[in-house]
Amino acid sequence: MRGAFEVPPELEPLQAWVFEGLERVVDRMESATGSDIPAVAELCRHVERYRGKMLRPTLTLLSGAAAGAPSDEPPSDDLVTAAAVVEMVHMATLVHDDILDEAAIRRGGQTVNTLRGNETAVILGDYLIAAAYALCSSVDDQAPARVVAAVSMELCSGELLQLDNRDNRSLDEATYFEILRGKTGSLVGACGRLGAGAAGGDEPTRLALETYGRRVGVAFQIQDDVLDLQGDQAVVGKTLGQDLGKGKLTLPLIHHLQHVTQRDREASLRLLDALSETGDSTPTDQDDASNGVLAVLDATGSIAAARREAERLVTEAKDALQNLPDSPAR
Repeated sequence: MRGAFEVPPELEPLQAWVFEGLERVVDRMESATGSDIPAVAELCRHVERYRGKMLRPTLTLLSGAAAGAPSDEPPSDDLVTAAAVVEMVHMATLVHDDILDEAAIRRGGQTVNTLRGNETAVILGDYLIAAAYALCSSVDDQAPARVVAAVSMELCSGELLQLDNRDNRSLDEATYFEILRGKTGSLVGACGRLGAGAAGGDEPTRLALETYGRRVGVAFQIQDDVLDLQGDQAVVGKTLGQDLGKGKLTLPLIHHLQHVTQRDREASLRLLDALSETGDSTPTDQDDASNGVLAVLDATGSIAAARREAERLVTEAKDALQNLPDSPAR
């Protein structure tokens, strides 16, 4: 876990504390998902690579420290458990997302659905969710289990809303943000609330850190949507172009369609149709359409507008922390 990023010298003790916690988080997850059945154990080992940057458990640990967990002592068992739970839920959503998107690559390797088929991937995602809830329920305080249950419902609601709006060329920003608040913001917000709760933080502190996480989560998803349009697959580490192929309108496209004439809008919709998996275009046509989409988005400044919205949300997230005591964790 070490060497993930560089920090100023005054934050190095906190970084070491986080790294210690993350090492225990990994052990806790492996123990929670362990199985005596070889086929299950093998699949769980495969999805270990999905852990990636460990953003969510890191945020959970830091939220605990910001809420008063002493950084001169090892992270408490409850805090480590909370951090493990959010990452396990996240891993489950990635397994399910890859099925929905028919994605072939995740973290630079093959997805479970590519290797073993959709049926296996569905059950594996369910297994991870069940393991996360079982681990969360092992804590004496049942409030975290209720949070995880509520967030799991929000995650599914966000995904269902997105599925209901596939190929909806009139999707508006309000619905787009409702989708993001459910499918991404809710779990990142839970990192703040669960971390603060495990550290004994009061309700205003829990709410401040949950608000921070929700805002950052939506900003993170906007940037992820931008990368799906113009990222480098070798850098991003997953299959790109899935949103266009699945008929999903993301913020750059919504912004573009709202800022062009009716004639240009119709031309842009024809480009999107050429990229849709339901179309009958050739690979060459799809490449031309993809380049065309990027060109029209550039013409209306729509990618830049999406990034500005992400930056605005990050500013709001930071503002939510202003009433917390000043500390390295904050």
